[in-house]
Amino acid sequence: MIRKLHHNAYRCRDSEQTRRFYEDFLGLPLVGTLEIAQTKTGRATNVLHTFYRLDDGSHLAFFEAPDMPFEFKAQHDFDLHIALEVAPDVLPDMLAKGKAQGIETRGVSDHGFIDSIYFRDPNGYVIELCAKRDNHDAEMDPRINGAREKLQRWTAARAGAGAG
Repeated sequence: MIRKLHHNAYRCRDSEQTRRFYEDFLGLPLVGTLEIAQTKTGRATNVLHTFYRLDDGSHLAFFEAPDMPFEFKAQHDFDLHIALEVAPDVLPDMLAKGKAQGIETRGVSDHGFIDSIYFRDPNGYVIELCAKRDNHDAEMDPRINGAREKLQRWTAARAGAGAG
């Protein structure tokens, strides 16, 4: 059975720029670094794999792999973003900090069950900081929120739209 997230891994352009954003700006400590000179299949490579720890013990990880092509681009929130939970009183301070440091910053967005602010990291990824509202747990409880039924309606409507 799956217990929890250990890490998500993403490509990065520059490990030091990435460290400055995740450790210096967001406050996630750099806790691990792996230098990879050879893949498990024996291919020579030159990769740095870094890990930043969240308070729950999970990690965000990054691969800097200069010898492997990768298209870095500014991501749209709907395409890719990482949402990290914070206490509600953290949002205004981080919003001001991001703006003061010239980091692309948006928010506060009211999502009904969470409030969120958004930053763009040096790799183009959208980083969301979100704070739970009092109704969060009820809104995320599938026994009462109708999540499966909403998905079924969505799927049926898409199937109906494609049939015409």
